[in-house]
Amino acid sequence: MIVERTQLVLSSGFTFDYTNLYGHGLVTQADVTAIGERLMAAHQAMEHMRSTGEIRGHLSKDGAPEKVLFSQLPYVQSGHLNSPASIARLKEFGQSLRNKVDAVVSFGIGGSYLGNKVLFDVHCGEFWNSKGAEERQGYPRLYFSGNNIDPRRTMELIAQIKYEARLRAMHAGPHDGVYRVMLVVISKSGSTLDTMSTFMAVYDALHRETPAIEVQVVAVTDLAVGAGETLLHKLAAEQGWPMFSVPDGVGGRFSIFSEVGLVTAACIGFDIDAFLAGARAMDEACRQEDIWRNPAMLNAALKYLAAEKYGQDIEVFMPYADNLKSVAEWYVQLLAESLGKRTDRAGREVFYGRTPIVAVGTTDMHAQTQQHQDGRKDKVVQFVKVAAWENDPVIPDVFPSADKLSEISGLRLSQALDAAREANAAALRSDGRFNATFVLPEMTAYHLGELLYLLALSVAYEGELADVDAFDQPGVEAYKRLLGPMLKQHSP
Repeated sequence: MIVERTQLVLSSGFTFDYTNLYGHGLVTQADVTAIGERLMAAHQAMEHMRSTGEIRGHLSKDGAPEKVLFSQLPYVQSGHLNSPASIARLKEFGQSLRNKVDAVVSFGIGGSYLGNKVLFDVHCGEFWNSKGAEERQGYPRLYFSGNNIDPRRTMELIAQIKYEARLRAMHAGPHDGVYRVMLVVISKSGSTLDTMSTFMAVYDALHRETPAIEVQVVAVTDLAVGAGETLLHKLAAEQGWPMFSVPDGVGGRFSIFSEVGLVTAACIGFDIDAFLAGARAMDEACRQEDIWRNPAMLNAALKYLAAEKYGQDIEVFMPYADNLKSVAEWYVQLLAESLGKRTDRAGREVFYGRTPIVAVGTTDMHAQTQQHQDGRKDKVVQFVKVAAWENDPVIPDVFPSADKLSEISGLRLSQALDAAREANAAALRSDGRFNATFVLPEMTAYHLGELLYLLALSVAYEGELADVDAFDQPGVEAYKRLLGPMLKQHSP
């Protein structure tokens, strides 16, 4: 089957290839035309959000009007949430850790974990903590906790840090054998059960190891003037801990572009400027009124139509790169919390929402693809391709007598990876199954910023098309109301 490619290519080379999402047997031009007025209204709502922070009908969990400010974050300006002074302070903080702090433990859950894990995975990779300080350019090891209340993993993390401290003492001689650990605790309220319970357990256990382990703490919390001190803000002030901001108007799932995510970026030497520049370039591209030139509006419209008209209400987010798996995990929260809504803005029960699923190519071609290809026709598979890899070895012909193995020798690993993705996409298309591909020219901070911002703005557009509030999360509040009494029932 010969299919003419349909794609939107930005000047950076970032590409949204929607060939297998739009056309005969898929979402059609007539479908897009039919919602033309709603698309223009959605676009005007995005422009209004950018200029005023206002989203129609959006209220905080307390029922008060609340601004939506995530679209401001890529623009580093005085008076903005990200200002030249705040970015400079983040960079100074990162530099202060080099060759002075041995390990950082980041405590957070939801957007305070998932976005930070994306930055770590893309920049550091799986084996960062096994590298020597010189290979890490003096930046500390980094661990995550607080993203689950898991007794075993918490104790194993404590044991790992104690082990590293013993190694330091053994090799430092009689002088400075102190192992320096910084705990970064991220919570807007300071009462987040998952984060604070594990933070206190680790804080206490490491303090008991004084003087072999020196513990420092940095708090990332609500610093809003006039809002009253949050629990964590008050605690940090009492203890003299440095603080960074969880800004008002930025939900956790959008906070990767704020100090919540950028504090992790600073700890590992991730390029903050390039990351925000990529997000800014994507935002500027998405100010186009023409849907065929606006990646976020186009992505939102095609997937909204695929779900509402064709029943494709599951999105499998499938990057072909191990280090991008956490992007898929971040996207699960973004899509689920933003669009999984019981009621529309008029209060009518609509039970809207597309279900996100994490997959990784080629891994899940051997696990999920059977269901994607032969199961219910209710999915859009969204691939992510990296066009050029920094290191890309050739498959050697080490067993020339094995014909099947010799056939693949001479290919670069990326060529084999891309052939697998193309085969997957073509097989799905041949059976009328919807899929699309985002292409990153390289796996860099800039292109990561483009991708994540595109996804964030896409859910804002889709919220307008579905007439639901993409920025609240009332379903999350339901279990929280029950949690307090249940904790009291379990108290000793």
